[in-house]
Order: sequence, then structure tokens, then C-alpha cells
Amino acid sequence: VQLQASGGGLVQPGGSLRLSCAASQFIFDNYAIAWFRQAPGKEREGVSCLSTYGVGQYYVDPLEGRFTISRDNARNTVYLQINSLKPEDTAVYYCASVRRGTCTRSRHQYDYWGQGTLVTVSS
Repeated sequence: VQLQASGGGLVQPGGSLRLSCAASQFIFDNYAIAWFRQAPGKEREGVSCLSTYGVGQYYVDPLEGRFTISRDNARNTVYLQINSLKPEDTAVYYCASVRRGTCTRSRHQYDYWGQGTLVTVSS
């Protein structure tokens, strides 16, 4: 397994959640890793990406600062912290890796995908 996503669950609006993406050593060292999400009836969209240089990009609500992407080198894991959760954040969240050091928003360029973890925001 190249990527394994976890950390989803049921959260009330306004709450927080941290998603984890555990990667193989090779992927972690050489691929940019991103988070995508797919809500029911909608296309999969990019949420955030972290390059191998440690530079994060944010594609959803970039000015609100609700998402933070980070990495733990000792654990080969990329995290996505989501704060101030909204019902519209409800989706299956996937982590994916692209065979390049820099990020891209295009999901078609990603080589490996994790299995997805469901985030439900509801009261």
C-alpha cells in the first residue's frame, strides 16, 4: 500500500479534525502529496498539497485559513488539519501522490491514491 488515509469521522459544525496520510518511504521522499475530496454528486476537487520541499498550497477557501497541511518526517505521514468545519466540507477525503516534487491541482496527474476517509459535518 503506497498511501493510507485515516482520521475521518462525524464532527459538529465549527469543530476540527486532523486527517492523516501514511506513505511509503519512497513516495514520501520523492512525491508531492495532496488531499482531494469528493462530496456526493460532485467532482473530486483538490483541497491542499505539500511539495517535497515542504511548501503547502491551498485550493479550498485559501483566504480563510481553515486548512493546514503538514508532514511528520519520522512517521512518513502528511496531515491535513481542518478547523471551523462546515456542513459543505462533508465528503470523502483522499490523499494522493504525484511523481514530481512540486504540486499540481489537476487530479489526473496523480499516480497513487489512498482509499479515502469519510468526513461528515453535521449537528
